[in-house]
Amino acid sequence: MARNIFPIWAAPIASTNFNVATALLGGFISLFGLVSYLLKEHFYLSEAPMLVGVAFGPEGAHFIRPREYAGCPQNNLSPRRCEGNVDAITIDFSRLVLAVQLVLAGIQLRSKYMWLEAKSVFLLVGPGMAMMWIATSLLIWGLIGTPSFLHALAVGACVTPTDPVLSAVIVKGKFADKNIPKELQDLIVAESGTNDGLGYPWLFFALYLIKYIGAGADPDGGGAGEAFGLWFALTWAYVILLSIAYGAVVGLLAQYMLHWAEDRGWVDRESFLVFAISLALFVLGTCGLLGTDDVLACYVAGNAFTWDDWFRQETKDDSLQPTVDMLLNVSIFLWYGAIIPWDLIAHNEFTSLSRIIPLGLLILLLRRLPWVYAMHHWIHQIDSYRNAIFVGFFGPIGVSAIFYLYIAIEFIDRHLSDEDGVPRSDITHLRETLIVVVWFMVVVSVVVHGMSIPLGKLGYLAPRLGRALSGDTTEGSPRPVFPGFGRKISGSKDDNRRSRGGIATASSSRAHSRAHSRANSINRAHAGREPSADIEAGSNHNLAVNTIAEPRSSLRREIRFPDEEAVPS
Repeated sequence: MARNIFPIWAAPIASTNFNVATALLGGFISLFGLVSYLLKEHFYLSEAPMLVGVAFGPEGAHFIRPREYAGCPQNNLSPRRCEGNVDAITIDFSRLVLAVQLVLAGIQLRSKYMWLEAKSVFLLVGPGMAMMWIATSLLIWGLIGTPSFLHALAVGACVTPTDPVLSAVIVKGKFADKNIPKELQDLIVAESGTNDGLGYPWLFFALYLIKYIGAGADPDGGGAGEAFGLWFALTWAYVILLSIAYGAVVGLLAQYMLHWAEDRGWVDRESFLVFAISLALFVLGTCGLLGTDDVLACYVAGNAFTWDDWFRQETKDDSLQPTVDMLLNVSIFLWYGAIIPWDLIAHNEFTSLSRIIPLGLLILLLRRLPWVYAMHHWIHQIDSYRNAIFVGFFGPIGVSAIFYLYIAIEFIDRHLSDEDGVPRSDITHLRETLIVVVWFMVVVSVVVHGMSIPLGKLGYLAPRLGRALSGDTTEGSPRPVFPGFGRKISGSKDDNRRSRGGIATASSSRAHSRAHSRANSINRAHAGREPSADIEAGSNHNLAVNTIAEPRSSLRREIRFPDEEAVPS
């Protein structure tokens, strides 16, 4: 007779990894959804819940268990094998998110955008990206003290591309609609999509030189000639150019096939809407099989797919694509939060927190801002110095940096280590340096770039609140313009008119501000919606005039906070 191992009356509780993970993911997305409009459209917070991943990961409540998902305790894997499995999950997850994000980024640009705005995009991803790479590498070399500048170039290449996921907070939603000109939004999307795929040349330039002319290189290995041959033939010709050609062909072919099937009425609405997602998956998988740059190919495919603007116009009012995008973004940052190597960041053999923290802040300030500011005169979308500062500062580091981190680690394991996984003598700490710097920069960027607009908003409102509490109603009280940069400007009409070339600042008069505040208090619960019926019908005429009367805007639209009023000419 078979013996019952478990009592028949025992509650069938199954705390499996799958049940715990799905409960956590579904619960967080549901709770976030209850306040999502408030967080994203009023506080301008991104949907990157990295801190939630930290709280529920191995360093917190341990509901997210990366090591168990990778099969480490079940298969008694060594720490190195276990780390390799977790890394494989991370890079594939990152590739998936980037593929979907970049196809959608290419689709949301208007017809023939990359051709029409080639000069502006080239300046940002050509000389601009090169200077970002050099500046970041110099900071890493100076503060971390890598054994060779080539090591710093490899690390700097990982954090050079801007992240399309975190950039979405300034190109989508109410903040973008009210404060950022559409042409500037498109430029940010195009730059983040293009430079995400163009991180390969900078990274492999350093890695090939480390392999062939580094301190531990084989004297008979071919030297610099072999390194440059691989860089031009393999990286540029096969990885980059083939990816561009493949993405363009697949995108145009997909557009033609969808047109052809749609004209015959063979495509239902659901399949039509999901076509872009399936295109991203196809390009991702086929480029992975070929070993080319799947990230760049996905962006090119999305841009080619909507070259005639047909698909973008047909789907711009549908929410399926942003919904899938949001689910992937939330999931990836929960995963990132759970696998951040806090112990290695805090305790390692080659640097300390007293160097890492200043490095993170200096990279955010000097990696991008000086070069965008220097070039903005030749980029017509960035038509003022304040817009240049804004675009230069918001260059977040996120999913793409993690992607290139694990590409570099894979190269080290395959080409710079022996059969036992022991790295070459001259790159003993290169792997750990990559992990520490890249992960720390992602954390810093998520916090700083994710909180810059909310803190700027708070800085803008704080002086108003202080004056209200103190009873100060002086007309000429100084008020901050863009609080993140600390500028002050007089509240008078004349000064405001003179400042119109930058970020628009305060209301034209205190009386208008008080009337606007009364109107906002009435309609706060319906922010962003149509005026109420009684206003439309003409009742309470004075309030209606103050509520819906819009001052004539400047010909050149500038970045400003929603609470700020444009000054009439």
